[in-house]
Amino acid sequence: MFKKKRHAIIVGAGPAGLTAAYYLLTQTDIKPIVVEREKFVGGLAATLNFGGNRIDIGGHRFFTKSKEIFALWQIFLPAQGAPALDDKILNRESVLEDGGADPEEVDDVFLNRNRLSRIFYNGKFFSYPLTLNRDTIKNLGIGEMFSVGMSFLKAKYKPREEITLEDFMINRFGQRLYETFFRDYTTKVWGRSPQEIGADWGSQRIKGLSLGKTLKDLVKKTFGSKDGEGETSLIERFYYPKFGPGQLWEKMSDEIKNLGGEVFLSATLKGFKVDENKIIKSARVNTAAGLLTFPADYFISTMPLADLATALDDGLSYRPFQIARGLPYRDFIIVGLLVDKLLLKNLTGIKTLGDIVPDCWIYIQEPSVKLGRLQIFNNWSPYMVADPQNKVWLGLEYFCNEGDELWEMTSDDFIKFATEELASIGIIDAADVRDSVQIKVPKAYPAYFDTYENISELRDAIDEIQNLYCIGRNGQHRYNNMDHSMLTAIAAVCAIAGKFSKSDIWKINAEQNYHESTE
Repeated sequence: MFKKKRHAIIVGAGPAGLTAAYYLLTQTDIKPIVVEREKFVGGLAATLNFGGNRIDIGGHRFFTKSKEIFALWQIFLPAQGAPALDDKILNRESVLEDGGADPEEVDDVFLNRNRLSRIFYNGKFFSYPLTLNRDTIKNLGIGEMFSVGMSFLKAKYKPREEITLEDFMINRFGQRLYETFFRDYTTKVWGRSPQEIGADWGSQRIKGLSLGKTLKDLVKKTFGSKDGEGETSLIERFYYPKFGPGQLWEKMSDEIKNLGGEVFLSATLKGFKVDENKIIKSARVNTAAGLLTFPADYFISTMPLADLATALDDGLSYRPFQIARGLPYRDFIIVGLLVDKLLLKNLTGIKTLGDIVPDCWIYIQEPSVKLGRLQIFNNWSPYMVADPQNKVWLGLEYFCNEGDELWEMTSDDFIKFATEELASIGIIDAADVRDSVQIKVPKAYPAYFDTYENISELRDAIDEIQNLYCIGRNGQHRYNNMDHSMLTAIAAVCAIAGKFSKSDIWKINAEQNYHESTE
């Protein structure tokens, strides 16, 4: 007897959505149909090409504790087995895989890169995450370091009840260090004081860091302790696709189509039809061919919960609908600047093309500018830059709210503003800029304040819709890393296959792997 093939509509072609589609095709008999509003796949992990200079929109190091995720990455991009362009020219040490791919010969390759990010504050560099090394002590001064130490001891002696992010940070770093490095920068990134952000954010993003742990690490390194050495070495290096993270998602999208799935780009979800039994029957999608209706058996959403609530029509009652619509987000603007050189001096001893500073990211904590972070794409991968030996390709990251002063600037005005900011803190000379571009990303970062404290009610209400599964960063309103988002997708496929509880998808963490999730 003929058996009707089951279908799943997946909203969003970012890491979570594409992973869900790939697993449906390889682990079940369900055909996925992915609808993506942008003209490209990858979501915040996309890579956009401007004349051979590529922008990694969010900055994505490929590092995971999940063996399942690491194995999945390597299905599409094998590890490098020969030096990359910059390592080859500089005769710099490389970490190579026996039998791996040569990035000078092939494009499909995972580079193994050195990780360095620093804080730029008061015209000086500090390690990131903050470390009590010689440079930190020198830059702050002995007197300030004494104040930091006493403040930390006071926090440990009388810790705060952890209600806000401020409480969380002071308990781990002390009042003095919090005020120097965390308070103002957090406000810049989130547009809110840490006093207005829940402690959950700290648990999600900085749970493993504290001044106490920093002191322990300093002692271990000083006296040669081997404890934790393997984990440290992994953190100090990361994998990265030759042409940026979007390269991997483009490869996965192609494979999804090869396996019989469909991926629609420039396709915007308009709404779901939900029946009286809390079952979604179809999705309405605005495509190049017009407004189409897609019936399906399962619906997987990576879209922001605030938008999902609206798309569900009457699928949510008043209370969870209002919680969803009240969830806050931080929007994002990145400016690409192609420059002849940097004014910063490379004093690290690390060899780089053009002797530029070797940082992937620089966290800009200068209070005089709105600039949040600076990416140096040459250091992510030399293949991200058309002429990496003679030009420096930068990404200037700004955090804002849709509709505010920054968001409403014209592209030309914003690029001029960003260029002047970077020049004002001595990183470039504005006269050295050769090309530029601006990209806006709405709802890039889900935030942990306003109605977020009631999000458990919203999750329960969503789970009542029997064939709806929420995954990924915006789909769960959790500040997930890329591997965490992918794990939620795998868990959703397991739930559809009857191997996992649907409600437990919200609880997936980035240290689990697929097999652990199903037990």
